[in-house]
Amino acid sequence: MSKSDDDSLRPATKLVQGGRRPEWTGDPRLGGGVVNPPVWRASTILYDNIADLKARGHATHDKLYYGRRGTPTVWALADALTDMEPGAEGTLLYPSGVAANSSGLLALLAPGDHLLMVDSAYEPTRAFCNGMLARMGVATTYYDPLIGAGIAELIRPETKLIFLESPGSLTFEVQDIPAIVAVARERGVLTMLDNTWATPLLFPALAHGVDVTMMSLTKYVGGHSDAMMGSLTATRAVWPKLRSAAYQLGQAVSPDDCALMLRGLRTLDVRMARHQASALAVAEWLAGRADVGRVLHPALPGDPGHDIWARDFSGASGLFGFALKGADEAGRTRFIEALDHFGIGFSWGGYESLVVPSNPADIRTATQWSDPDPLLRLSIGLEDPADLIADLARGFAAVAG
Repeated sequence: MSKSDDDSLRPATKLVQGGRRPEWTGDPRLGGGVVNPPVWRASTILYDNIADLKARGHATHDKLYYGRRGTPTVWALADALTDMEPGAEGTLLYPSGVAANSSGLLALLAPGDHLLMVDSAYEPTRAFCNGMLARMGVATTYYDPLIGAGIAELIRPETKLIFLESPGSLTFEVQDIPAIVAVARERGVLTMLDNTWATPLLFPALAHGVDVTMMSLTKYVGGHSDAMMGSLTATRAVWPKLRSAAYQLGQAVSPDDCALMLRGLRTLDVRMARHQASALAVAEWLAGRADVGRVLHPALPGDPGHDIWARDFSGASGLFGFALKGADEAGRTRFIEALDHFGIGFSWGGYESLVVPSNPADIRTATQWSDPDPLLRLSIGLEDPADLIADLARGFAAVAG
C-alpha cells in the first residue's frame, strides 16, 4: 500500500505520494530508499526456477512476468493515476491517448453492438468509429453534446456504450454527465469519458458515475511536451475486460516515458492552477474586444456551459477557443502568423502556449456548427499572461491591417 491509498488525503497530496510504494522505491539491503521509483528497463524477466515461473501466473499486473506486462516504473504511474479516481479498480497505460481510446472501445464493443458517440469528440476518435469499428460491425450514432437526459431516446436494445468528451476539445460544450450517466445505468449501458481537458484533479469522473475514464497523458499530466502516453482508469466491473484486451493487443509503454509522466504528475496541481488563472485572464481580455465574436470557455459566466461546469468541476484548464468577428480565412491566417509567443501545434497542456485554427463544421454530423466567424483554439501555457495578451494584440492588429 502507498501513502496515497488513504482516502482522507486531498488530491494535491495524492499527486505527490501516489505510486511511491516502498517495495518500488527502497531496498533494505542498501539501507534505505529513494524519492522517485527508479526506471526499470526490462524485456526478459528471469526466474529462480520452474516453480517460481509457475507461481507468477499469467494474470499478473504488479509482479514481474515479462517486460510487456510492465515493471515497477510503469506500475507506479498506473498506481498514482488510480489513486486520483475514487472508486477505481485500476489503470492501464497505452502509447498514446488515441491508443487508449481505441483499445477501450475495442474492449467494450463487439460486432452487432451500437455505440453512442458525442458529436464534439476528438477527430481521431471519430475516425476510429467510422473506420475500424464500422468494419467490424459496430454501428455508431453521433449525438448532440447538450442532449443530457434526452440520450434515452437514442438508446437501442443493442446499445452497449455511451462515449462522452466534456468539455469538447474544439468547441468546449460541457455535457451534463450526471444526467447521461443516470440514464445509462438505468438502461444497463456503460459510459466512457475523455477527461483530458480537466483531468481527475478537476473532475473525478468515476465519482460522478462514469465507468471508464480516459486521458491523453501527453497533455497536462506530462506537461512538458516531451513524451506521449494515454491511460484508461476503470471500475472493478469493467477493469478485467480492459486489462484482457490490452494484453491481447500487446499494448505496452516505455518505463522512461513513465518516469517523465510521474515527474509531470507531481506538479500537476500547481501547474493547473497557473494554466487556469492565465487562461481566464486571456479569455476575459478577449471577451472585452469588439473584434471577437465570442469566447468558448466554460469558466466564463456568459458561456452556455458555465452553470453545469460550475456545478460539476472544481476548476478549469488552459484550453479554450474564440471566434474572430467578421474575419475570413486569410484574416485568421494573418492573426496566427503574427504571433511570437504562441507556437502553431496540435497538442496542448505543455508549458508553452499554442494556437491552431479550428473548423468544427467540417466534422459535425449530428449537430450543425453555424458560427460564421473563423475559430481559433488557444492552449495557454505558463508564460506571463500579460506577454500573451500583448502578443494576441499583435494578431488583431495584423487582421485589421
